[in-house]
Amino acid sequence: MITDMTITELNDENTALAYEAMRELRPHLTSEDAFVAAVRTQRKEGYRLVASLDAAGQVAAVAGFRHLTNLYAGSHLYVDDLSTLPSARRQGHASALLSWVDDEARRLCCTGVHLDSGTQRHHAHRLYLGSGYVIPALHFSKAL
Repeated sequence: MITDMTITELNDENTALAYEAMRELRPHLTSEDAFVAAVRTQRKEGYRLVASLDAAGQVAAVAGFRHLTNLYAGSHLYVDDLSTLPSARRQGHASALLSWVDDEARRLCCTGVHLDSGTQRHHAHRLYLGSGYVIPALHFSKAL
């Protein structure tokens, strides 16, 4: 595990730095410009983006999340995206991002942190379970 990392929130000016890491999770993002535009749109809905930088200051992993309130969970942070570059995996970046999100949720007086994960992402599931997450429900969706 690498201990020389920095967690930083990205803004409109440096969002593009997250593109390569995010593309690992979201391969349908075909251009950096389209990614930046999509993040700008989501920011209007409260989306925030944080990055874990390696010792050289390069983005190794990213997490996108938003603060939501609903009847089911009350005030909580919802992690939309968590992705690490293949070369940076198993170095603690995703764990550090999850810890940062936990701290931000506490700062915002949230009651918890929620996320969904694709059923095929077994390594991610081990990380989430090891980080204290539980599987309280199944997620259903319907394409229209």
